[in-house]
Amino acid sequence: MPLWYNEEQTEGVSFGIKIKEQILSEESQFQTIDIYDTYEFGKLFTLDGLVMLTEKDEFIYHDMIVHVPMAVNTEIKNVLVIGGGDGGTVRELTRYNSIEKIDMVEIDEMVVRASQKHLPFTASKLTDPRVNLFFEDGIVFVKNAQNSMYDLIIVDSTDPIGPGEGLFTKEFYDQCFRILTSEGILINQHESPFYPQFSKEMKRAHNKIKNIFPISMVYQAHIPTYPSGHWLFGFSSKKFHPLEDLKSPRWEMLKLKTKYYNSDLHLGSFALPTYVKEMLEEEE
Repeated sequence: MPLWYNEEQTEGVSFGIKIKEQILSEESQFQTIDIYDTYEFGKLFTLDGLVMLTEKDEFIYHDMIVHVPMAVNTEIKNVLVIGGGDGGTVRELTRYNSIEKIDMVEIDEMVVRASQKHLPFTASKLTDPRVNLFFEDGIVFVKNAQNSMYDLIIVDSTDPIGPGEGLFTKEFYDQCFRILTSEGILINQHESPFYPQFSKEMKRAHNKIKNIFPISMVYQAHIPTYPSGHWLFGFSSKKFHPLEDLKSPRWEMLKLKTKYYNSDLHLGSFALPTYVKEMLEEEE
């Protein structure tokens, strides 16, 4: 009898992947960590029964959360990653020789250790000498950080429930603004606009950030294993506009091999569907 992983994305929608075997199941003090081997998507990593990544499509999420800001400000040197325990965001950041320091704050050390053991395709760069791992609450870390420390903050968080809930508050975004340099950029995973329970959180987050940063825009990507496949990211900055300040020639000179991101896609990703624009305008 075939084995299936099923995620209830809404009360009326279930997403299923046929699995070969379950590789890991652990309970940390924060959440349930499961890793499976699947037929179609390779390794599948879930937290509390929700898809965090699959081996087949993780590159989409990690390309878009990293290369969009890096192509806007190619001089970024100091980066803070909140969450991102699977290591994929750090992996993409380490491809930039110009980056001098990457602080990664993950509340659940078991997520990092499980990823290093079972998900080397994302976690292999967590040992880069520029990477500093902090196993603590990202909210507390940001609150205690000094002013103007980082050129880029990436909030690679879970959904706003459980350990990730506090990363969607106005207080947290205020602290991020404080510790960013005068040219600082904040990127956050912005949930999906498609299903009501996700779009509600997307609108709330956008409204909070919009009232803090002078520049705040939303961009999108298609990630097949995330609810609806339509996922958003927030781009907020003290100085840089994600379209007007895009450094396409300079970024392309780096000759980074990407599977999803490119300069044309960068421009197109900010062209949002009408229903999404209307949702965001309601909050503004």
